Amino acid sequence: MPIALFALTLSAFAIGTTEFVIVGLVPTIAQDLGVTLPSAGLLVSLYALGVAVGAPVLTALTGRWNRKWVLLSLMSLFIIGNVLAWMAPNYASLMTARILTGLAHGVFFSIGSTIATSLVAKDKEASAIAIMFTGLTVALVTGVPLGTFIGQTFGWRATFLTVAALGAIALVGSALLVPKNLKQSAPATLSQQLEVITHPRLLLVYAMTAIGYGGTFTAFTYLTPILEDVTGFAPGMVSLLLLVYGISVATGNIWGGKLADRLGPTSALYIIFGGLAVILFALTFSAYNPIAAVITLLVWGAFAFGNVPGLQVYVVQLAERYTPHSVDVASGLNIAAFNIGIAGGAWLGGHVVEDMGLMNLPWIGGVIVLSALLLTRISSTLDNREPATA
Repeated sequence: MPIALFALTLSAFAIGTTEFVIVGLVPTIAQDLGVTLPSAGLLVSLYALGVAVGAPVLTALTGRWNRKWVLLSLMSLFIIGNVLAWMAPNYASLMTARILTGLAHGVFFSIGSTIATSLVAKDKEASAIAIMFTGLTVALVTGVPLGTFIGQTFGWRATFLTVAALGAIALVGSALLVPKNLKQSAPATLSQQLEVITHPRLLLVYAMTAIGYGGTFTAFTYLTPILEDVTGFAPGMVSLLLLVYGISVATGNIWGGKLADRLGPTSALYIIFGGLAVILFALTFSAYNPIAAVITLLVWGAFAFGNVPGLQVYVVQLAERYTPHSVDVASGLNIAAFNIGIAGGAWLGGHVVEDMGLMNLPWIGGVIVLSALLLTRISSTLDNREPATA
């Protein structure tokens, strides 16, 4: 694979750490800032909304910019956002810093996906995206557990300072490794961009992405309280379990990319969404037993992010077919859809915790994922009915 892919992976690692580390710090931040668990959980939702806005809007606005300079600008914004989070004196300022960081995240994964697919042959597109998104999964393996440990030991602000340092390393890596002459599509006109947000086939995939990811984050946002309050693990053990979960996610992400290359995106998504729903239903019961909970966590990790390569390459393929002038924007909207799912799942999870209790989160997440499976079936049926060319 081209070395530029690994530069993208390095940046994805830093961005993934700041996105997901908040999951391990929800109880710590809630206690320190004197807010409720659902309020601390909103920091996940608000970051995701920043991504959802940044991905399509800023991708469109920077369409004429050199791709490398866009990447470097994004990593600079990412560093600034995390420094502001480190300095945040209260909940409102931390919220603002999270939204700002999310703006950088959205554009990065939007243009990163199209860059990744442009660097490889057609039959390697899903694997290329999987390699880039491996940065996210490696962040789950190492960045999130380490960030959680730092936050629990030295205070949550220290975690954001550490992430800012990671961003600086990624900025240097991008400057050195990413070529200047990256392939760049002609900027889309306003009418072409509007077509991307109105085409029914693309809207269907965005819905698959948002709902499928939302089901996972309904439960994942409150994984730390579940493991501490329901299963009975100590905070230090939770950091270790997040490491175990991250290893499983890293494996599942690569497996999901290869599966999408071999079977096609929709066939791979049948398997992944189906397995994810089953494991979320199982967590409803297994969380009460430490051994069963760890086993469930391992399997959950393998399925939780395995859908990312398939969903992203699917939307790129459909955009190339139906809106070929706006593939970058379509990719950005799918990144927005991922994060609308994260925001919606975290928001719904907060209401479930308040009104129904922690252990209603997994089965509700499973029902949501089944809805994504149904939408995948509908999209696949439409693929089979429509001609090979638009």
